[in-house]
Amino acid sequence: MTVPIPNQRIFSGVQPTGNLHLGNYLGAIRNWARLQDEYECIYCMVDLHAITMPQDPVELRASTREVAASLLAAGIDPADSIVFNQSQVPAHAELAWIFNCVARLGWLNRMTQFKEKAGKDRDNASAGLYTYPALMAADIMVYKATHVPVGEDQKQHLELTRDVAQSFNSQFGVECFPLVEPLIYGEATRVMSLRDGNSKMSKSEKSEMSRINLTDDADTIARKIRKARTDAEPLPGDPEGLEGRPEALNLLGIYASLDDAPVADTCQHFAGAQFSAFKEALTELAVAKLAPVTGEMNRLRADPGHVDEVLRQGAERAAALAEPIIREVQDIVGFLRP
Repeated sequence: MTVPIPNQRIFSGVQPTGNLHLGNYLGAIRNWARLQDEYECIYCMVDLHAITMPQDPVELRASTREVAASLLAAGIDPADSIVFNQSQVPAHAELAWIFNCVARLGWLNRMTQFKEKAGKDRDNASAGLYTYPALMAADIMVYKATHVPVGEDQKQHLELTRDVAQSFNSQFGVECFPLVEPLIYGEATRVMSLRDGNSKMSKSEKSEMSRINLTDDADTIARKIRKARTDAEPLPGDPEGLEGRPEALNLLGIYASLDDAPVADTCQHFAGAQFSAFKEALTELAVAKLAPVTGEMNRLRADPGHVDEVLRQGAERAAALAEPIIREVQDIVGFLRP
């Protein structure tokens, strides 16, 4: 049986490691919610990816629920989009093994994320961390997704997904998998640390003051923005004046993204202002935009049974999509299915 390639199907996943922050929201989750009007969307907590690094089982389960709650609170509708955790659809792991037998060592050796995560002690890194990109390709292709919303730092993995899909099609003389296309967003997709404008905002950063968490209340947001690193110069009237000023660029980019406006418009609006006045405006905007998300997150976190039911139903729907595709792959590869 040949499963047709969909026209407009999105897959994207997020690590269930908790503490989602403003960078996750502006760079990904908010955009995912907006894509529901144009695409068939599949959104996944990638817990199989998470265990490529050591995880506490209790914390992993809790983080999976929390991240799922974050997606729902940001506007992802489980009645419209499919929301589930990866481990509940075994087809991901089965296709990943098949793709491990298609991918080439040279391709995996070029993956910069493995080098970054493994560090100097690569011999002690897990095999799963090394073959992570093959699982990522399987996540996408097990649904024959046509598009993936990605940041610039994920383009390399998507290119490998295309290589694997093309290699599979060529090896078996079929047109089974599409060559997935990236959806890359514009301004403020890379939100930087509030303490260092040259480093990406990250939940692994030791200082809580470096990021705005989606669970932060209004007072915490105000304190973090007030103490965010800046420079001594007033704000410029155009983006060219931000060159060499990473902290100013970051804060203006955050404002522009929250305001759904170009950075150029934000610069013009605050031209000549001191950071003290700008930070007050940024705090007001951030609280207004994030408070509804935080409130809904808190409500969902207090009702874990509801979140679990969303994930269960999502996994059923995802498995129903994946089953005919994995059967098609089994037939192509030559697996005997009595």
